Amino acid sequence: MDIQKLQRLVIDALEDVKAQDIKVFNTTHITGLFDRVVIASGSSNRQTRAIASNVVDKARESKVPIVAYEGEDTGEWVLVDLGDIVVHCMQPSIRHYYNLEEIWGGKPVRVKLLPQSTQPVIAETYDDAS
Repeated sequence: MDIQKLQRLVIDALEDVKAQDIKVFNTTHITGLFDRVVIASGSSNRQTRAIASNVVDKARESKVPIVAYEGEDTGEWVLVDLGDIVVHCMQPSIRHYYNLEEIWGGKPVRVKLLPQSTQPVIAETYDDAS
């Protein structure tokens, strides 16, 4: 699956279960291990688990291999590795503490939202032109 379709699948899966503060980072300039990092918040352990579980379910439906699925036991920080995209589902306090946006951040780019989207998705990427 191409990276744009996989990214759309992940964002849709996150939005389906009301993930909050979704951010997408292009990491191709930082590492060759994966192309995107997606970070999203859930308001409780249960919601954070549900967010990650929905990403896993949608990936499996589309025959996308799950490389790793970790942290679902506590639900504070659940990681889903889809190969080209790594998804971090975190509670806000954990997200604030680890501040992954600072590690993976770059310059903002636009992500096309679907009509049913009710919240902005912030995508960030590195741009050599600056």
